[in-house]
Amino acid sequence: MAEANQGNRPLSPHLQIYRPQLTSITSILTRITGNALIVATILVVWWLLAAATGPDYFVLADAVVRSWFGKLVFLGSIWAVWYHFLAGLRHLYYDSGRGLDIPTAEKLGWACIIGSVVLTVITVIIL
Repeated sequence: MAEANQGNRPLSPHLQIYRPQLTSITSILTRITGNALIVATILVVWWLLAAATGPDYFVLADAVVRSWFGKLVFLGSIWAVWYHFLAGLRHLYYDSGRGLDIPTAEKLGWACIIGSVVLTVITVIIL
């Protein structure tokens, strides 16, 4: 039986030369923001259930929601909603068969990132 040289072969893709593309990063961000929105939804549902349960339990839930952690979660949720929305529009554009070349895909990726930050700032200013 032939012996295979297992010791000197690089990983695939080789980690020293691999550079993540913007399209892969934005795809991963879309998945992360979707899951982060689930966490924020659970926090809101917990707060509402605490309000329905009674005043003692509501004090605890309300303290968490109004804490720096709760404010950070909701600020991140505002950004996640806008990013997820813009990424969804980008995918609808892709589904029409347009924007699939690399330069356009990268411009759309930056538009999602920058647009979500700008829309988040506008939302925070308005609220």
